[in-house]
Amino acid sequence: MQHYDLDVKVISVATSRHGFLYREEGLNLPALLELATQKRPLTEHPGVRHWANVLEGLQATGGDVLAEATWTNLRDAEPAMSHIRAALSQGIHVITANKGPMALAANELLLLAQEHNVQLRMESTVMAGTPVLSTVREGLAGARVRAVRGILNGTTNYILSAMAAGRGYAEVLKEAQEKGYAEADPTADVEGYDALAKALILAAVVFGHTLKPDQVKREGITGVTKEQMQRAVDEGKRIKLIASIQAVSDIGSAPLEARVEPVALPLSDPLAHVEGAMNALTFETDTLSQVTIIGPGAGRLETGQGLLADLIAVAGALNR
Repeated sequence: MQHYDLDVKVISVATSRHGFLYREEGLNLPALLELATQKRPLTEHPGVRHWANVLEGLQATGGDVLAEATWTNLRDAEPAMSHIRAALSQGIHVITANKGPMALAANELLLLAQEHNVQLRMESTVMAGTPVLSTVREGLAGARVRAVRGILNGTTNYILSAMAAGRGYAEVLKEAQEKGYAEADPTADVEGYDALAKALILAAVVFGHTLKPDQVKREGITGVTKEQMQRAVDEGKRIKLIASIQAVSDIGSAPLEARVEPVALPLSDPLAHVEGAMNALTFETDTLSQVTIIGPGAGRLETGQGLLADLIAVAGALNR
């Protein structure tokens, strides 16, 4: 971090298994990782204070920045929602990779951050470390985004790319599971729920509007047949699972139209050429026409990159 003149000290770590650990002078990360590798209690780290309840530990201690990376829960976004609300209310900046709170309450949480004069950044929630949200916030500042379309789930794109080459859905899904692209229960991916969550985040960040999940028309890829794929190929098209958000009007109860569905794209569309587990987003604006960003949309390293970029952005604002 010398290039950014940034010295990061980790003073607390929390897990569902070990609770909340705090050491004001900083934790020894190699020692913690060694304990985790040996499956020993993290409380064996010398000199730590410990709370069994993570939220109590967070409220009792504090810090400059909370990095929230618990599992995604699209029902009520817990426990991440409580962690983020508590941190923001204490004047702690938040960076997160968790889609749940951002999909269900991004505007509420962004307003809470503004009220307490802190930042809430979420680069990793959409396309992992590929910089799409920061592109909207900073790179497209001054432009009015009229529509967003994209491939936001690597599992489904991997499956559809292979099916375009003539393979069957069941065969490719099994291969995707073996390669770690798809979970044992692939419902969230193949039925479009993961892409829907990211569409909700984009609606909030790009357009400033909160949408509920039932306001997004959702259709997954399980009904896409080999015959449909071949017909699209014969017509010079490619079927992709596309999440789209379109500005309908500036007034009214539903100013956005949001959809997640398989679409046969002409080869003139850059999204038609995004293959394998890659993701992509196309922004349509009043000043730059179309801007397309292509990159990885998942992975530990990639997600970590998004969190790191957000941390550097927060630190840069603090130092100004």
